[in-house]
Amino acid sequence: MSNNGWTNTIAGMPKEGAVATRTRTTTFRDIELFTEITEDRNPLHYDRALAEKSIFKGLIVQGGVTSGLLNAVVAEDLPGPGSVFLGMELKFSKAVYVDDTITATVKVATVREDKPICTLDVKIENQNGEVCLEGTATTFTAALKFE
Repeated sequence: MSNNGWTNTIAGMPKEGAVATRTRTTTFRDIELFTEITEDRNPLHYDRALAEKSIFKGLIVQGGVTSGLLNAVVAEDLPGPGSVFLGMELKFSKAVYVDDTITATVKVATVREDKPICTLDVKIENQNGEVCLEGTATTFTAALKFE
């Protein structure tokens, strides 16, 4: 690899079109942990009887729990260790419920060679293949290989 902005990043410069995914099943504990951090106690997340009477017809996890799976894909898989978000534009199109199995997909749309910056197409689908969230993200990857 030529000496470019990706030198000394752990995973190196990704290729346009590269894809990574992660899957997990949401739990009520996810809601509790997210609330510990954010203090989001929306009844749609905690009051089963009320949530079942709502448009959602059941308990839903916070949007941050849903979108948080993207953090794991970006930081662990693609672009990889040292990566952080510079920006995101997300559209939430379907609620994620407790016990849903969601899959986050990240696809590299563009890569800058002069700086370790990528734009990504991002998506989260539930176990039925329904899109729950989609959008774009921009990442920066810090050099973490020190010699």
